[in-house]
Amino acid sequence: MSAPDSLFVKACRLQPVERTPVWFMRQAGRYMPEYRAVRKQYSLIEICKHPQIAAEVTITAAEALGVDAAIIFADLLLPLEVMGLPFHFSPGEGPVIEKPLRTAADISALRTDRAADLGYVAEAVALVCKQFGAKLPVIGFCGAPFTLASYMIEGGGSRNYIHAKKMMYSSPRAWDELLGKLVAVAGEYAAQQVRAGADVIQVFDSWVGCLSVNDYRRYVLPRTKELIKQLQKTGAPVVYFGTDSATLLPAMSETGAEVIGLDWRIPLDEGWRSVGKKTGVQGNLDPVLLFADWKEIQPQAEEILRRAAGRPGHIFNLGHGILPETPVENVKALADFVKQYSFETASR
Repeated sequence: MSAPDSLFVKACRLQPVERTPVWFMRQAGRYMPEYRAVRKQYSLIEICKHPQIAAEVTITAAEALGVDAAIIFADLLLPLEVMGLPFHFSPGEGPVIEKPLRTAADISALRTDRAADLGYVAEAVALVCKQFGAKLPVIGFCGAPFTLASYMIEGGGSRNYIHAKKMMYSSPRAWDELLGKLVAVAGEYAAQQVRAGADVIQVFDSWVGCLSVNDYRRYVLPRTKELIKQLQKTGAPVVYFGTDSATLLPAMSETGAEVIGLDWRIPLDEGWRSVGKKTGVQGNLDPVLLFADWKEIQPQAEEILRRAAGRPGHIFNLGHGILPETPVENVKALADFVKQYSFETASR
């Protein structure tokens, strides 16, 4: 680990800190002119597969914003390729899986022995750790079994998750086999990142909010818990994040993740009560608020910090990733405000 004594890592472990740490999901992205310049030369996948470029994008964003952690630049779906499921990015549509999984035979054919081929992400992590040393922690990440499985079955983005849920309900054995394979690959992939120096792993379950509590507990929780336990064997704390997940928070906390990410749909203190006092929380400003004037942003950021009440275990973040076209100056001002306000409040 590169920065085990950093504010961010301490907060993940629910240890007292002198101020609230802050970072942003998708802090390296299209809203930044520096990133857009890189994208004119390289595709998203090319950036991911060239460790030097992925590291540069990661470092540039973290330094420009003055945040308390750098999250490695990678894509959630990279493990699909090594499992035998090619995908590409279609302009305006996002990721497209070329041959979606639709049968038990499709799932049986998936490989789990090529996670080492994703080593380029760990190489990028190592370069970022070398740059920052003990000054700034590095976050590695992977997709959660449900969200990755849904992409693989739907073939891309989805509104109703019909194909994924249909398989979940009608072929539960095949569904569980798929999740088991994803745990094996994602677990090894994330462990590589920790071995390269990542201090924390964030598990993204971006689509999990489409599930009822009962379905989450029955079809998703056991394998998600298995993945998080596997990741914790590396010694790195785990942040588990989902969106539209207010009803799922008590069940999500049963995964044992040190920190649960909250989206903006639930007040922070209510979300924290839902996950329990022994779990940290990350969040949870609406990313669209960053398009507003600062006079609108500040009181809402202040309200989140007020609801956190300085309790150990709060990491300030948005309720989802920074959106394209977001004014960069608002993101920088927010990071500065969280640091200053939380320090002044803590030292009173």
